[in-house]
Parts: sequence; structure tokens; C-alpha cells
Amino acid sequence: MNDEQLIQMFEQAIPFNRLLGMRVDHIGAGDCRIRIPPRPDHVGNFILPALHGGVLSALADAAGGLAVFSQLSDDLSCATVDLRIDYLRPGRVDRDVIAHAEVVRLGNKVAVVNVDLKQVVDDSERTIAQVRAAYNIVAHRLQP
Repeated sequence: MNDEQLIQMFEQAIPFNRLLGMRVDHIGAGDCRIRIPPRPDHVGNFILPALHGGVLSALADAAGGLAVFSQLSDDLSCATVDLRIDYLRPGRVDRDVIAHAEVVRLGNKVAVVNVDLKQVVDDSERTIAQVRAAYNIVAHRLQP
């Protein structure tokens, strides 16, 4: 799949990504940059207010998967087997969340990815969470 096809698949063919409003800013061999625009229904703590952690982990997982996908042949796919997230500070509800994912290791069966989640505040990017994820590499099975 070429980059345009990957972006189309990611943004349009995956309903959950559409629901969250994910948009691909950049895709390369083993890395990508994805953003989610601010939306009131992404609030997890209405007192602060702050973004819901599930929105952040979903963005990180999607970005990690796309970074792996960008290095796979068309007969392969990937599935998340582990994801660890460190929430470093509350995400602001009035700013885009930007995920930058980079493949650290791509093996025959498993890929490991680092993802940084950031927001631009006062003209500088602030890291709000850091993620390490592992993805199982699987071959597509032909349907009979």
C-alpha cells in the first residue's frame, strides 16, 4: 500500500478513527504523526478540565499501528499485544493532541514502537504522555 492508500484507510475505513477525528499529518517508513482536534466530548475530567486518558491511549495505539503498517508488505498486518502509557500531565481540552510514533524494532513476528503525545502550548510542544507498544505481525489469511 502506498502512503496515500494508508492515509485513506486510516482516516476513512476505520470507523473508530473517524469517530475520534484522527488526521494523519505525516507518514514515512516506520514513523508517523497524527493529530486529534479538540472536542468537548473528549473531556475525561470536567473539573480541571482535562482530556480522557482513553482518547490519548487510543490515539497512541492507532499511531503506533500505522507506523508499523508503513513498513509492512501488503500481505501482512499488525495487532496490538501490549501498550504501556505514562500520563505525564493533564491534556488540555482546547488544543490538538499530536502523536508522533516511531518504530524502534521491526522483527518477523513483533514490532516495538515509541509514541510521544504532545500539545502546543505557548508556542512550544509539551509532552503530555509517553507510550511504548508492541504489535504482533500477522499474515493475511485468504478467505475460501
